[in-house]
Amino acid sequence: MSDEREVEELEEETLLSALASQNLDEFREAFLDKHPYDQAKFFVKLEEEQRFTVYKFLSPEEMASVFENIEHDDDQYELFLSEMDPTFAAQMLGHMYADDAVDVLNELDKDQVASYLTIMDDEAAEEIRELLHYEEYTAGSIMTTEYIAIHANQTVHSAMQILKNEAPNAETIYYVYVIDEDKKLVGVISLRDLIINEPDIMISEVMNERVYSVSVAEDQEEVARKMKDYNFLAVPVIDFRGHLLGIITVDDIVDVIDEEASDDYSKLAGISDVDSHDRSPFSAAKKRLPWLIILLFLGMFTASLIGRFEETLDKVAILAVFIPLIAGMAGNTGTQALAVAVRRIAVGDAGEQSVLRMIMREAGTGLITGTICGVVVTLVVFVWQGDIFLGILVGISILATLTVATIAGAFIPLIMHRLKVDPAVASGPFITTINDIISILIYFGMATLFMKYLI
Repeated sequence: MSDEREVEELEEETLLSALASQNLDEFREAFLDKHPYDQAKFFVKLEEEQRFTVYKFLSPEEMASVFENIEHDDDQYELFLSEMDPTFAAQMLGHMYADDAVDVLNELDKDQVASYLTIMDDEAAEEIRELLHYEEYTAGSIMTTEYIAIHANQTVHSAMQILKNEAPNAETIYYVYVIDEDKKLVGVISLRDLIINEPDIMISEVMNERVYSVSVAEDQEEVARKMKDYNFLAVPVIDFRGHLLGIITVDDIVDVIDEEASDDYSKLAGISDVDSHDRSPFSAAKKRLPWLIILLFLGMFTASLIGRFEETLDKVAILAVFIPLIAGMAGNTGTQALAVAVRRIAVGDAGEQSVLRMIMREAGTGLITGTICGVVVTLVVFVWQGDIFLGILVGISILATLTVATIAGAFIPLIMHRLKVDPAVASGPFITTINDIISILIYFGMATLFMKYLI
């Protein structure tokens, strides 16, 4: 591993030296020998002056390969494009695969997009315009129109000729899609089947008529789940009449999975977005404030609840010592159940029977963990304070709180899912605060009820 790191550092030094000395041939030889992903990694680390030299040393087509491999969560597309000559930038976008170009253009404002499309090659611009019309986060927004389609009444030989001619511009050639005269999807044939069959056999005889496709309006997360389940390298996208509109390839799905995982993680953390490239504390604060304000008011409600039990606390002040313990345990177990529920929903396992089994399992888990923790804390409080009734009160509160909190942690995201609300918004801080309220009600309610045994 250290040898690989040394080689990579040596290559970077060579490239930086070539940029500094304005050595075109040396830079191009070393840079174009690298994998496009490594080219992109090197490019994003450069200073502005160095990037200007790169724009001079590379053609728009070569630069397109670099842009296609810049991470999609990178927030610097607009910066890089603004540094380029507008014509160079438009030509570069035109050389990119249409779906990747759309990902870049979606980061820009409408005026900038219109400007680049005007300068761009007409054919490339038209493909990109078609994709820009689709709603974000749907199959249409991540599909590519660079696929290969043939007709059922062709021979294998003629299909192979089409494949040879169109392969350089296609995003994938492992699947070839079969359409009818109305451009409706009627079949699919793999590259392997084209190779092993005789040249004069008709496509209709060897194609697979059972084609799995997705709707253009289908959510990208659902498409990702289906492609994972069926192990597809690509899946065709159709409209409501069955016309083939494009395909979604596995590399796009990897990006979707990464994007959705990041989105769910940010929501579980109680923030609107995770952006490692955001260097502005004001921007970061703006994203986090909405949840914090909501949690602030929920926290104030929790404090007011404790105030309502002021009389109970006056009589048995030691009860206040155990508030953090009860609330903390409730928040922890609720967050654990939340993670299980959100994961179950994310993998598409949220049917009625499955949900019922999960609720029962989480309730059982809460009961078992609550019982064990309750017994332990009862003994600890008894040894510590010498008051068996106080120990029993805290122990029973722990038992009831953990059971209820576990059920709540699993149930709340399921309710949100049924109401068509993203269950990930039932974030860790949100569940924790809700379970604080539940635990306070249980703890002080029982303390008030059994006050005569505590005084």
